[in-house]
Amino acid sequence: MDSGERGGAETTGGVDLGRAATHGREAAPGGEALGPFASKAEARRAVWDELERLRLHRFPFPAAGRIPNFAGVEAAARRLCALPEFERTACIKVNPDAPQRYIRKAALAAGKCVIVPAPRLKGGFILLDPRRIPAAEVPRAVSLSRMDRYGRELTLPELARLAEGIGLVVVGSVAVDTTGRRAGKGEGYADREYALLRELGMAEAPVATTVHDVQVTLGLPAAPHDIAVDIIATPRRLIRTERERPQPQKIDWSAVGPRELEEMPVLADLRLFLGGG
Repeated sequence: MDSGERGGAETTGGVDLGRAATHGREAAPGGEALGPFASKAEARRAVWDELERLRLHRFPFPAAGRIPNFAGVEAAARRLCALPEFERTACIKVNPDAPQRYIRKAALAAGKCVIVPAPRLKGGFILLDPRRIPAAEVPRAVSLSRMDRYGRELTLPELARLAEGIGLVVVGSVAVDTTGRRAGKGEGYADREYALLRELGMAEAPVATTVHDVQVTLGLPAAPHDIAVDIIATPRRLIRTERERPQPQKIDWSAVGPRELEEMPVLADLRLFLGGG
């Protein structure tokens, strides 16, 4: 597939797999792309196993249970950071996982504010402000283990003010397809984060991800609350997906139970902030 290529359609076994299954067969080095898959769990297992089998996964280990830190991650990040969507935004939301560290670093070096959700949304969102971080400290500031030293947690009113200026959302992925369907680690944090920011006034910012070509599969299922990926950057290519579904505009509060409100206090705070009681 050439840079900027788009995807196609197929239905298998009664599962709607989008239009990815007719494209992307060069994705895996030396073989065909993985999939299509009837479940996200199946896709995750296959991708994690393949990355390990081909020795494409990098520290931290193992690949299973993580957003994979893959060989070629810096090249994929450079491809994403050359996009006009990256260049023109002053504020970017980036996930905290290891493979997206290079995007956080590039954004700070370019003078952009970087908003990072705390892992598992236990602590809300952290602001990395390039005006407050010396250039020599940027490589350390974007590391998850040191982020709290250089950034600060945002209050919801502060996050609401910044949300209006977010022009690009970067998420980590375990698997994606060319229709923009995505599988993360299976805990739903990226979907919650995007919907939360929409509730606070973020426009429908494009969603991008960086993955190894092995992670670009031939088809994934999707749930109604899932975010979709608009841009996939790999070490070898850039894919602008043929997104089939609208992005979430708000949180489905009927699907948020007491346990989630307890484990992710920012959701309880948001409901109060929005006047939901």
